Amino acid sequence: MLDQELAFASALELAGLVRNLQIKPVELIELYLARIERIDPHLNCFITVAAELALREASRAERDLHKRHELPPFYGVPIGIKDVTDTAGIRTTLGSAEFRDRVPEQDSYVVSRLKSAGFIIVGKTNTPEFASGCTDPVAYGPCRNPWDTERTVLGSSGGSAAAVAAGLCPIAQGSDAGGSIRLPAAVCGVVGLKPSRGRVSNEMPGAEFLVQEGPLARTVADASAMLDCLEGQVTGDPYWAPPPQRPFLQEVGRDPGHLRIAYMTGLGKLEPSGGSLYDFSSATSPDVADTVRLAASALANQGHTVTEAGPNWGGAEFTNAMVWGHTASWLALEDELPPLDTLDPIQQHSLSELSRLKLKDFLTMTYGAVRRARQVVRFWDGFDILLLPTVSGPPNLISELRDEKGLPARDLNIGPFCFFWNITGQPAISLPLSQDSAGLPIGVQLVGRPADEATLLRVSAQLELALPWAQRRPALAQMSA
Repeated sequence: MLDQELAFASALELAGLVRNLQIKPVELIELYLARIERIDPHLNCFITVAAELALREASRAERDLHKRHELPPFYGVPIGIKDVTDTAGIRTTLGSAEFRDRVPEQDSYVVSRLKSAGFIIVGKTNTPEFASGCTDPVAYGPCRNPWDTERTVLGSSGGSAAAVAAGLCPIAQGSDAGGSIRLPAAVCGVVGLKPSRGRVSNEMPGAEFLVQEGPLARTVADASAMLDCLEGQVTGDPYWAPPPQRPFLQEVGRDPGHLRIAYMTGLGKLEPSGGSLYDFSSATSPDVADTVRLAASALANQGHTVTEAGPNWGGAEFTNAMVWGHTASWLALEDELPPLDTLDPIQQHSLSELSRLKLKDFLTMTYGAVRRARQVVRFWDGFDILLLPTVSGPPNLISELRDEKGLPARDLNIGPFCFFWNITGQPAISLPLSQDSAGLPIGVQLVGRPADEATLLRVSAQLELALPWAQRRPALAQMSA
């Protein structure tokens, strides 16, 4: 297999090649490290490349290949890990200059699960400071979109999404508090899956309600198989999802039956939520709306009942419940953080604003969002899947991300489509179903019932067959040595 084709093979395909002795783990790691060395200077996907450790782990892996029928599912396969997720012996900066020399002694729970599945970490992917905002950390520089290096990858799992899109690793880990897996997946042209609340044990103190960790991958099957590696609870977890009926990978290709699918292309003009740094009110572009309709038509052709409808989710009035809810966990750890004036302007602003927020106002906002979420989830009493945009339009230019104070610009093409499913706790996935008139990827989002990743993955696999994306690759990713 040519190096170019090998670099863009799925993680499951690579695992099969390793298990069948058609390629050695060291050869695989060397392939991706060479691509990172050649291509990443143009993208800045990685804050840290763990070349020496990855090669050592690959060499160790080769000694056990004779046990190939006993090996874990992703034995010898490279993976990128978001740089807010602790990795023993590998620098983990949290996207912050003040943690430039931080090297954890222990792996996080999800990293331990991924290592047990056989993955080899090639590096830590770019993320904004404390995973808040677009992937343009002041300390490490912006991650650039492989499809147009002048454009953003959004965030906060932007480095992971861009690395997968550019063929710098076949699969990567991300975390999602308000779209941080799905938004970068959409603008980079990869699959991004946010699991249900409680599906994956979450070690982020104070953020368990909003944050879920999950895969960024090239295929629905890869995302499903990685979720199989991550899913499960630890005694003491505050949220638990019921165990799946069967491995999630087995849902891919399984007939979902006749489903009731709702779709929506926009929410109309929304007013920005008071106090929020982000304006989620950008209108849906014609290209994005057309792609949602294309997906709706493809699902109707599969025999599903497809109806234009959507829940009354409250729109932008709940952005603060997500934004402040995520920031609150960092404020709670204030004694462990560097001095405020050393942080990114975004963090300075958010932590300062939150510290002045009255407790009553915070609780009113939070519990108001939870009450509305209970009402919204009832929409799934009448439907099985909701289909809608992931982002509202093309990714902004990197030069447009911040204002003169270093705070987020007010006209980012984010849209209001992702954050609410972190509040409801439902599973959601972004699929790269199309491209706009400029050739930039367009992601479409599907949202399932609480804890029903199974149906979500079955439908996603149907769309992958109907509107395949595997052969789309950014030109930059095909640079030769």
